[in-house]
Amino acid sequence: MRIFLALACVACALPASAQHASHRLAPIPLEIVERTVALRPGIGVAHDPAATSSRQAQALYDQGLAYLHSYVWIEAARSFNAALKIAPTLALAHVGLSIAYVELSRPAEANRAIDAARAMSASLSDHDRRHVEARVLQMAAEDAPGDPAKLAAYRKALDAAIAAHPTDVEFMLLRGMAESPDPAERGQGSQAASVKHYERALTIVPDHFAARHYLTHAFENTGRQKEALDNSALYAKHAADVPHARHMHGHNLRRAGRIHEAIVEFEAADRLHRGYIAREKIPGEYDWHFEHNLGLLGTSLQYIGQMKRAETALEAAFVLRTNLLVQAYNKREWPMFLRARGRYQEADAAAKMLIANPHPVVQATGHIESGFVFLAVNQWTEAGAASNTALRLLRTAPGGAVAANALLALQGEFYLRTAVREKGRATLEEVAKRVRAAPGPDNWAQALFMLEGIARAARAVGDWELAGRMAQQMVQHDPGYAGGHYALGLAAEHAGDAATAKAEFALALKGWAKADGDLTELAELKRKLGRSAGKTGGK
Repeated sequence: MRIFLALACVACALPASAQHASHRLAPIPLEIVERTVALRPGIGVAHDPAATSSRQAQALYDQGLAYLHSYVWIEAARSFNAALKIAPTLALAHVGLSIAYVELSRPAEANRAIDAARAMSASLSDHDRRHVEARVLQMAAEDAPGDPAKLAAYRKALDAAIAAHPTDVEFMLLRGMAESPDPAERGQGSQAASVKHYERALTIVPDHFAARHYLTHAFENTGRQKEALDNSALYAKHAADVPHARHMHGHNLRRAGRIHEAIVEFEAADRLHRGYIAREKIPGEYDWHFEHNLGLLGTSLQYIGQMKRAETALEAAFVLRTNLLVQAYNKREWPMFLRARGRYQEADAAAKMLIANPHPVVQATGHIESGFVFLAVNQWTEAGAASNTALRLLRTAPGGAVAANALLALQGEFYLRTAVREKGRATLEEVAKRVRAAPGPDNWAQALFMLEGIARAARAVGDWELAGRMAQQMVQHDPGYAGGHYALGLAAEHAGDAATAKAEFALALKGWAKADGDLTELAELKRKLGRSAGKTGGK
C-alpha cells in the first residue's frame, strides 16, 4: 500500500550562508579573554615587528599572532590584551584583537579594538598603518559579504602593502586568505589562487608554520591530498602543542587511508585540549576545537569498529555546549551513531535535546533526526510532520543551508520507505552526489556515514539495487572503510554473486581487525565467511 503525505519540497530555497558572525550562537565571557597569560613554547613561531620598545610586549603580540594562525582565539585575545597592558599604544595588538573578538562572538569589542587602532594611525609607521587600514577594509567587507567592491578594496590594500613591504610574511598570509570569496576568511577556505601567496611566504621564512597550515587547507580544498598531507605533517611538527595542528594532520592521515595513525593524532589533540582546560580552568565549551576534535575522534573510532570508545567520544561532544552553529548542527553525529546501532529510543531522546535548543537551525536538525527515527519504526505520519517542521524552520533561519542535505536525505528515505520508490531513489542519489562533492576533509568524512545510512535504509525496504549502488559509492569514496566492503558484500550476496561477496566480506573483516570483539557486524562476517569456507572445502 502506498502512503502519501503532504511533504514540503526541500528544493525550495533555503537561506544561504549568511554573514560570518551570524553563525555564532553565544559570546565568550570577557573575564576569560582578559586573564593574564604566560609565553608558551610549542605553538609555532610568528613575528611581525610592531611599534613598541618593549621586548615583552612584542613577544606577547607575536604569541597572539601565532595563536591567531592556529584558530586558538581565546589565547590570541589573552596575548594581545597582555601586550596592551604593557604597551597601550601597540596598535597592531588592537588589530589582532579585532579578529579574535569577532571569532569569540564579541562584535562590539572587535569594533572598539579597530577604532582604537585607527585613532593611533597618524602616529604609526607605514608598516603598522597599512595593517590597520587593511583590517578596516576587511571588516567593512565582512559587514557587507555580498559586496564584491569591498572585498576588492581589501585585496588591493594588501597588494599595495606587499609592494611596500615585500618581505612581510603577515601581509602575504593575509593576501592568501583574501583569495576566498568570503571576506571573513581565516584560511579554512583557501583556494588554488591562495597557494602562490603562502609559498611566497615560505621563501622568506622557510617552513613558517602558519604558511604550512594554510597550504594544508588550500590543498585539501583543491583535492591535492598528497600535498595536504605533507604540509599538515610540517604544521604538526612546528606547532606540536597546538591541538588544531595535530588534528589537521590526523584528518589528512585519515583521508590517506592511515586511519590508525589518524586516531593517534586525534588522541594527542584531545590530551592537549584536556590539559589546557584543566591548567587554565577554562570550560571546554568555550574552546570550539575541543568539541570538533572529539567528533572526528569518535567517528574515526566508529570507522574501525571500536564502538564503545566511539560512543564515549561522540556523547561527550554532544553534551558540550557550543557557540558555533556548524558545531551545533554536527551534534547530529551522536543520534546518527545511535540509529546506526539500532538504538532508536536513545536516538530519539538525543533528537529531542536538539529540538529544545533555542536556535531554529539546531531545532530543525533535531526534527530531521527525529524523522529518521520515525521512519525506522514505521511511523510515516510522524516522519512527514518532522520533515515539514524542519523545512519550515530552515526557510527563514540564517545559516539554514547547513542542514539542507540532511533534510533532503530524510525526504528521500521517506519516499523510499512509503513506496514512492523512484522519487526516493532519485532524491537519495542526489544526496549522495552532493555530499561526495562537498569540499573539505570534514565533509568528506561525514559523507561516508551518510552513504552508509542510505544503503542501510535501502536494504531495509528491499531495494537492493540502490543498496548496491550506495555500497559501490562508499568503496569509491573511501576504499579502506570496512563498512563499505561489508555493504558491498551484502549486495553481492543478495544478487547471488558468491565470489564477490566472499572477497568483500574478507576485506571488511580485515578492516575491522581491531574492532570491538562483540561488534555485531564482525560476528556476522565470521559466520558468513565460515559458511562460505565450509561450502568450498575450507579453502
